[in-house]
Amino acid sequence: MTTGRPLSLLLKFSMPLLIGNLFQQAYSLADSVIVGRLIGANALAAVGSTASVTFLFFSICNGISSGAGIVTAQYFGAGNDEKVKRSISNSAYIMLASAVIMGTLAFLASALVLRTLETPDEIFADAVMYMRMMSIGVSFTAVYNYSASMLRALGDSKTPLYFLIVSSFLNVFMDLALVGVMRMGVFGAALATIISQMIAGIGCLLYAARTNPYFRLKRGDLLFDPGITLRAVKIGLPLAMQWSLIAVSTTALQRFVNSFGAAAVAAFTATSRIEQLVQQPYGSLSLALSTYAGQNYGANRIDRVRKGFKDGFASALVFSAVMLFVMQCFSGQIIGMFINESEVILMGAKALRITSFFYLFLGLIYVTRGIQNGIGDSLFALINGLVEVTCRIVLPFAFVLIPGIGVWGIWLTAGSTWLISALFCLLRYFSWKGRKNDKGFADN
Repeated sequence: MTTGRPLSLLLKFSMPLLIGNLFQQAYSLADSVIVGRLIGANALAAVGSTASVTFLFFSICNGISSGAGIVTAQYFGAGNDEKVKRSISNSAYIMLASAVIMGTLAFLASALVLRTLETPDEIFADAVMYMRMMSIGVSFTAVYNYSASMLRALGDSKTPLYFLIVSSFLNVFMDLALVGVMRMGVFGAALATIISQMIAGIGCLLYAARTNPYFRLKRGDLLFDPGITLRAVKIGLPLAMQWSLIAVSTTALQRFVNSFGAAAVAAFTATSRIEQLVQQPYGSLSLALSTYAGQNYGANRIDRVRKGFKDGFASALVFSAVMLFVMQCFSGQIIGMFINESEVILMGAKALRITSFFYLFLGLIYVTRGIQNGIGDSLFALINGLVEVTCRIVLPFAFVLIPGIGVWGIWLTAGSTWLISALFCLLRYFSWKGRKNDKGFADN
């Protein structure tokens, strides 16, 4: 990615990421659609009520995975093959330890956390069971995220896609079999997801070990390297803190949502699943920008990093305009795919029309995040997380005080959080000293 037109490179690299992310979202989307339509609104609410809490516990794994990928991309851009292999092996050690620790904590704390969030009684038992099942599957998710982040750092965004496609189709098939035919309820949906994640993770890792020369590690490559580990943690831990803070903020918002009852929880679950899909092009672009910025920063091509930001912003602008039109015109039909209850459909449709006005700001967050993460700006991650947690905790109480807002404060909080966070992201990017005097990556 250190030569050629940035826009074409980003689009070419991000398309497999986008397809892969969409298939990855099919895990939770299939659970939501099948559970919501075959079991009912309460089951859908139970699955959705665990999302923010599960994300909170898994943020450490996600952050370490991203940090390790950035370090690998920087060494790859610098042409240091020995450090690339050391980075691949040492990243595995960190990922394994974080997955076991966080998965265990999530399992043990499930009931306490969901009760603290005032999860409605009618969905509490299913919510606890679903969260515990997801906790068991965190190790398989970590294996996939590790394998995918290493391959993407080396410029391969296609291999992870192939395994996601297979496992996503398997997930849908197993959802229909376990929930629709065998009547295993929410437990069946969770079990289908775990098995699918296991296949994606183990399959991707084994294939990479057999086909990618950087994964053919010798004994010397497997030695613990404090320098590389420290570098990965230095970048990954702030990212983990960022996502943890975001998860705390969404968890706080979930408690606010729970106060409006099961119908609001179901509507929020449906809109959240849809917005997760909307975010996939932004997220894929961000991952591409992270690899792009990491490799060019490693090659000391600061001018190309700046050009990548401009092209990324243009791409986000076009996609945001398209999705604004779609949500304004077809929100009712989209929500109707998840649920049959008219009250939930009407509430969710209006919610999508509200948040779609803020999509451009969401895109700006992802574009800036990709660039700043790629150059190893650890302070940015912390700033971004603090801004989001502050907004999602403070804004709901502010909107409640405004007459007539009521339940719509849920989605106004989401949109306003994107707006404020985007402004802080832009300030951070334009204050980046590398725009004038940063000399790039120091290979040490």
